[in-house]
Amino acid sequence: MSLSSSLSLNSSHWRHHVFPSFSGKDVRRTFLSHLLKEFRRKGIRTFIDNDIKRSQMIGPELEQAVRESRIAVVVLSQTYASSSWCLDELVEIKRVNPKIIPVFYEVSPSDVRKLRGEFGEAFEEACEGKPEEVKQRWREALVYVANIAGESSQNWDNEADMIEKIAMSISNELNSTPSQAFDNLVGIDAHMREMESLLCLESTEVKMVGIWGPAGIGKTTIARALFRRLSENFQHTIFMENVKGSHWRSELDGYGFKLRLQEHFLSEVIDHKNMKIHDLGLVKERLQDLKVLVVLDDVDKLEQLDALVKQAQWFGSGSRIIVTTENKQLLRAHGIKLIYELSFPSRSDSLQIFCESAFGQSSAPDGCSELATEITKLSGYLPLALKVLGSSVRGMNRDEQKLALPRLRTSLNEDVRNVLRVGYDGLHEKDKSIFLHIACLFNGENVDYVKQLLASSGLDVNFGIEVLTNRSLICISRCKRSIRMHSLLEQLGREVVCEQSLDEPGKRQFLVDASEIYDVLVDNTGSGAVLGISLDISKINEWFLNERSFCGMHNLMFLKFYKSSLSKEDQTELHLPGGLDYLPRKLRLLHWDAYPMTSMPSSFRPEFLVVLNLRESKLEKLWEGIQPLRSLTHMDLSMSENLKEIPDLSEAVNIEELCLSHCTSLMMLPSSINSLKKLLVLDMEYCSKLESFPTNINLESLTILNLDKCSHLKEFPEVSSKLGFVSLSETAIEEVPESISSWPCLAALDMSGCKNLKKFPCLPKTIEWLDLSRTEIEEVPPQVENLFKLNKVLMNSCMKLRRISSGICKLEHIETLDFLGCKNVVSFPVEIFESSRFCHNLVMEMRNIQDPDLPRPFYFRSSYIDTVPDCIARHCKLPFLNSSGSSSVSSNIENSFVWFDELRSAEEWHEHAE
Repeated sequence: MSLSSSLSLNSSHWRHHVFPSFSGKDVRRTFLSHLLKEFRRKGIRTFIDNDIKRSQMIGPELEQAVRESRIAVVVLSQTYASSSWCLDELVEIKRVNPKIIPVFYEVSPSDVRKLRGEFGEAFEEACEGKPEEVKQRWREALVYVANIAGESSQNWDNEADMIEKIAMSISNELNSTPSQAFDNLVGIDAHMREMESLLCLESTEVKMVGIWGPAGIGKTTIARALFRRLSENFQHTIFMENVKGSHWRSELDGYGFKLRLQEHFLSEVIDHKNMKIHDLGLVKERLQDLKVLVVLDDVDKLEQLDALVKQAQWFGSGSRIIVTTENKQLLRAHGIKLIYELSFPSRSDSLQIFCESAFGQSSAPDGCSELATEITKLSGYLPLALKVLGSSVRGMNRDEQKLALPRLRTSLNEDVRNVLRVGYDGLHEKDKSIFLHIACLFNGENVDYVKQLLASSGLDVNFGIEVLTNRSLICISRCKRSIRMHSLLEQLGREVVCEQSLDEPGKRQFLVDASEIYDVLVDNTGSGAVLGISLDISKINEWFLNERSFCGMHNLMFLKFYKSSLSKEDQTELHLPGGLDYLPRKLRLLHWDAYPMTSMPSSFRPEFLVVLNLRESKLEKLWEGIQPLRSLTHMDLSMSENLKEIPDLSEAVNIEELCLSHCTSLMMLPSSINSLKKLLVLDMEYCSKLESFPTNINLESLTILNLDKCSHLKEFPEVSSKLGFVSLSETAIEEVPESISSWPCLAALDMSGCKNLKKFPCLPKTIEWLDLSRTEIEEVPPQVENLFKLNKVLMNSCMKLRRISSGICKLEHIETLDFLGCKNVVSFPVEIFESSRFCHNLVMEMRNIQDPDLPRPFYFRSSYIDTVPDCIARHCKLPFLNSSGSSSVSSNIENSFVWFDELRSAEEWHEHAE
């Protein structure tokens, strides 16, 4: 049976546990009354025909009751077959096919099966005058039920014992019935569909499937829902919960632990209580021929899998093993390749989960939606937290709920903390330290950046980050390669740090609370225990430091004063009346937005500094002389408008990124920049006073150079032949040297707005992206055809451009040509309209084109296009052709060819045309 059909079968809603079919004449006041009493005592819901309303027809009501009952108990007595009512009822029971339990009360099962004796005579009486097809249906139903193993009063000396046995059997059956508790879980259907494709129940292979995700995301819930819905498809089943919490773990050696696991496992699978085994090979011996459904929930050690499900060959054909864990590496190590990675529910699903827990309904009641949305966000969309926080406010009135919010904002719920803490406590001490570094300092940062900062910490950071990722404690985003830690795990990490010293923040490893950091710095209570400080200075309006605020923190490695708000209303006033005399020598990260001093402390020795970030500082210069900067990889002094000079950087031989953008007072770079052989990125955008580079510079690793808006720069900087991206927009450069044509890596060149540039540059064949907009270039030369990798050429508003070579039509990779606003072009290659290569975007203006292949009516006349040339209408493959000034169109042009005014969007033109 497929998973989908199994789910469909088991998701029915049973209104009654039992439907009794009987002849009232024989048993209503005797046997049946005692049986119903025992059913009531055991909580078994039974349909009783006394519930039928007198105004309704009895037949349809009974048929519906049969369909809505989980089990049919058919009491076959002497007069049962004489009642056409009972026989029709039995036919319906057989048709609907619920589970049937026959009770042969003072009749022989063989008499029922063979329709003989008094039972057979009663049946013949009922059949008198009935159509043959009716009699045949009755006969088949009686034979069918007589062949089902049931209970016979002839085998019992004590009727009470028989009744107890029947009631107990039904109770056990109901206990194993798939619960509907999972049917209405938010998002459960999507999870079941994903698992269906992985489990592939139609296959006879033995398959092992992992469910992987962080604590509290719902792995156990999904596994239990699967188990409930699939159990009846397997001969033997076991749901082994909380495997990692096995109580024998600390009491036994490895072999003994595996034996105890196997004993418990086999006892449940084959229903052999108190089993004792002495050989680890017994699982294979006992189960290799059985179709088994196994769920091992919350596994955290490879030895657990080795003991219980080491090989697929241990289990019979069609068996399925499902393993839930927080450790992806554990699944890989065991060879489990089919892994379902659980993701967080959507915002709408998360809100529904919370509302069902808090209010008992799928949406928030009137007046509670804002609170529900905030608590849902505080939960980080973690299902466990959504349910726990929902339960915590259940039954509260609105005022009480509002009073509970501050506590929920600042501290973890105890139940949530206990679940999350298990994952943290199971880490190696080094990995715990990395976890705390990320929770307090580096959540959201680029993973390579974090590895650089922790490289010399002795924490085995590469391996540790892999461990945290596999254990679902962090994830690495694919696009930006940034570390992401769930907000509740981040809160857990910060609470762990607070526990290091509850009353004295200055004795903790990390400080992240703004008010506590303020107190520590103002009162000089920081100690050698402090490794990192992360402060959003936007949260403090005004603060005062003295020159020795950092003196006690000689082990401080990470100092981060950042601004999360750019609003002028949130500007922080920092007062350092005595200046700043001391910064710790061991600093690896110094990030201080709006650094208030004109230079660094004279005593500062940044020998361990990896990242220096002093954006928007008041610096005029960093320091005097040469500093030991061999650890430095990133320097960002952007928007330091008073910075006039860069110090000698000859020791910064490992620096990879130098950002000096918007340093509007900076006029030159030191010649020592030639020492930066590992520099990859140099950003000096808006250094408006920069006039030139030092001569004979060869930055052999430099790949990105941004000198946009360096308006005084007159010469093209030949600083590296390995450059891949060069941006020189709005500079005073007059020409591009021909030597550039031999550069092997140049892919993009932006010289837009270079108003002194008059000649189309000689470029290497590697160029792919070229922006020469708003320049004085007069011609696109034939040599352009040699730039075969070009896919985008932007030359809009080149007012002196007159000729465009037909060589541009030979560029096979062109996607965009932009000549909009080039009003003086008189020669444009008509071949471009006939080429299928230009199938993406052409933006142009053709007001003054004098090409004989473009007929006169194509010219603009009072902002109106009379006709479109046949050569264009017939061959054009372009989605868009901008023609400035056009306001209406009348032509036989293809549907894919759209004209629109340069001031309007394509959507507006579509509306205009309609």
